[in-house]
Amino acid sequence: MTAPVRTEDGPDSALVRAEGVRKSFGRTEVLRGIDLTVGRGQVMCVIGPSGSGKSTFLRCINHLEKVDGGRLWVDGELVGYRQVGNRLHELRESEVARKRAEIGMVFQHFNLFPHLTVLGNVIEAPLRVRGEAKDTVDQRARQLLAQVGLGDRAGAYPAQLSGGQKQRVAIARALAMQPKLMLFDEPTSALDPELVGEVLDVMRSLADEGMTMVVVTHEMGFAREVGDALVFMDEGLVVEAGLPADVLGNPQTERCRAFLSKVL
Repeated sequence: MTAPVRTEDGPDSALVRAEGVRKSFGRTEVLRGIDLTVGRGQVMCVIGPSGSGKSTFLRCINHLEKVDGGRLWVDGELVGYRQVGNRLHELRESEVARKRAEIGMVFQHFNLFPHLTVLGNVIEAPLRVRGEAKDTVDQRARQLLAQVGLGDRAGAYPAQLSGGQKQRVAIARALAMQPKLMLFDEPTSALDPELVGEVLDVMRSLADEGMTMVVVTHEMGFAREVGDALVFMDEGLVVEAGLPADVLGNPQTERCRAFLSKVL
């Protein structure tokens, strides 16, 4: 099942395409054949119960997890592999890292470097991974911190920040690499309820700017308001996909109805 895209049909309309993606950990098959298309500039929200494979699929998109079957493309290029004839050849780690740098990822837990300031966290990857000039990176980082509402906290350390502030730094850090795609893995689930809104506001602004985003979330209001497509996963499969208002307001499968009855 493929979720609808709002962009024009054509060979370049999809930024992410998954066909029959499978992933197992030992004898447990976590992804059992995922088919999805994410259009350029689209916000796709992914919902479902814990253990349904949502986070694993997200990690496969940037090759933090290797797929065991099927294929994934980002911007027309296979993720983690090169095809020669009918055979796939795994890319060298340096090639994987170069392509991964084009995809920003924000995790449930902030994963900031505690020994670096807020500014230091944001400039670290562009300096070390891409070798960009410090003045250029510094200016971009300060602009991004202002964009996420933390322009006055550049010199603070993570221990001095609230959870919501840490997550906004994590978003700025991902954006500092100027990614073509942003992945969010339940970015608000570790936050106190009163801090959720400030993170969602930053994500709304990114959507308004046209950033392509895949968001694993339990925030149904955000999915309804900001998402262009909504995917419901369960037991490693896409059970239902469509426009957020349609899936949330009139789910077509019993499994999706049962899930939504507990979270809405």
